[in-house]
Amino acid sequence: MVQMKKLPQTLKYLIWPGLMLVTAGIVVGLLNSWTVLAVAFLVIGLLLLTAGVAAGDYASGRFWGRRATQAGTNAVVSVLSVLMILALINFLGARYDSRIDLTEGQLLTLSPASQEVVENLAVPTEVLIFSPAPNPQDQQLLESYRRFNSDFTYRYVDPFADPQLSQQLGVQSVGEVFLRSGEGEEQRTSLVQQITPESPLTERQITNKLVQIGQENVATAYFLQGHGEYAIDGSQAGYFEARSELQAQNYTVAPVDLANTGTIPPDADVVIIAGPKTKLFDNEVIAIQEYLEGGGSLMVLVDPQIETGLEVLMSQWGVVPEDKLVIDTSGGGQIVGLGPATALVQDYGDHPITAAFGNDRSFFPAARPLQIREVPDVEATTLLFTNQNSHAQALADGEQEIDPNRPPEGPLAIGVALSQSVEAIEEKQANTQADAAESADQAAAEEEATAELPSVEEAIEDSLTEEELLGDAVGNTDESADESGEIEGRMVIIGNSRFATDGLFNQQLNGDLFLNSVSWLSKLDDPVLSIRPKEVTNRRFEMTVGQQIFLTLLALVIFPLGGLIGAGTLWLVRR
Repeated sequence: MVQMKKLPQTLKYLIWPGLMLVTAGIVVGLLNSWTVLAVAFLVIGLLLLTAGVAAGDYASGRFWGRRATQAGTNAVVSVLSVLMILALINFLGARYDSRIDLTEGQLLTLSPASQEVVENLAVPTEVLIFSPAPNPQDQQLLESYRRFNSDFTYRYVDPFADPQLSQQLGVQSVGEVFLRSGEGEEQRTSLVQQITPESPLTERQITNKLVQIGQENVATAYFLQGHGEYAIDGSQAGYFEARSELQAQNYTVAPVDLANTGTIPPDADVVIIAGPKTKLFDNEVIAIQEYLEGGGSLMVLVDPQIETGLEVLMSQWGVVPEDKLVIDTSGGGQIVGLGPATALVQDYGDHPITAAFGNDRSFFPAARPLQIREVPDVEATTLLFTNQNSHAQALADGEQEIDPNRPPEGPLAIGVALSQSVEAIEEKQANTQADAAESADQAAAEEEATAELPSVEEAIEDSLTEEELLGDAVGNTDESADESGEIEGRMVIIGNSRFATDGLFNQQLNGDLFLNSVSWLSKLDDPVLSIRPKEVTNRRFEMTVGQQIFLTLLALVIFPLGGLIGAGTLWLVRR
């Protein structure tokens, strides 16, 4: 009789395994599929749950009136509420996919340039990673691209399990990443990079390859050489990093020496004059002006105390580089480890080159201010403004003394973008030639009347020489300019060339300014003008043997011993 009474009390505990089996069955069925195992868990759990409820006295009012029952019910309700809240958060997170990037420099967020490139993909594009073991960091990066365009996909391929695809793409080793764009006969494939544990997949490589494989027109940029300009071949500190980045963006980059060639190569989309140290020859200036007035694009980066020979040309476009040095007394140069002779810029003009810069920084060691005046038919936009606490200081021979107490004159302009239609240029040339002819006739008459004034004759001859240099010699514009309609010459002038040199190119927005300027000047159909992808900064540091020993003792001896001594002291005091 005693056993019969104890049996129901024992069976009532079956409610707990019953609940667990029912929960397991529901989870397995929802996450995978309603297999035999899921259904078995659910049925057995329900039977045990029914037996436990029937064997207990849960239906009686006495059970629900107990204090333990009420406390247990409150606990169950609280747990269920928390689970429901978590389930709702997971549902909303899956339904509305959004992320907050709290890393320094937004390292887990695609740069505006990458977003723009992937959003503009017009054909299916697939990234193939030939590696049997997926890398979570690489997957996260590729998933960031996929969020912006459903035409962008990726997959990992085991080269040993799929040798046919590996042979088709020419895979040489494990870890190679290929980009495949388009379909059918128009499909194109290109190697992105070789990934290793030390060299994971990078946003810069993917974005640059997307630009290359989707760009029909390849731009050509020439760097003028022969006047002390920065080298681009890596033989010395110069513009090797700038050249490498241009090549990564599908540019053909080459040097040009006008003293040998005499003319700008016909395939030049952009000509870059980066920091000449000596004056250009007259025939070189004529060749540059003919190129520019025929619809070419020119970037001029000039430093203080340098006469380039392009002063008259720049003045015709409304820009006069002052022979002064920009002094920034705000202390901003200390941010990049430089002094007041480094201009820190956070204020940018409204132009496609600087549209995405916001208030981010770029800096210019030993910058030269520019005077910008209005010229008919020339559209000028100031790109770079120094801050309020800056002034332009005249340069003196010998050691330069900086006066920190001088009243500020900022903001000063140190960069400008200019454009002018070929039609307007031709009209100006015609007017200039007419004025030159009239001046020549008048000079001839004055010469006959006043032959005794040789100084006037010399002045007239000098004037004609200048007009020849910048007028008559460039009268014939390229015929292709007339046939193609609205063609314009473009020019970017910056009063500094060091900002894009090796070592400074990848600092702040310096490289972005240079690349965006070249992109705008190249006049491509769909240029990428934005901030380049970021790279993770290596913040590791090397420790000496003594530092390693000190840190080991600090972690294993000093801190634990200090805790024990403090606990013992507290115990003795309380005792």
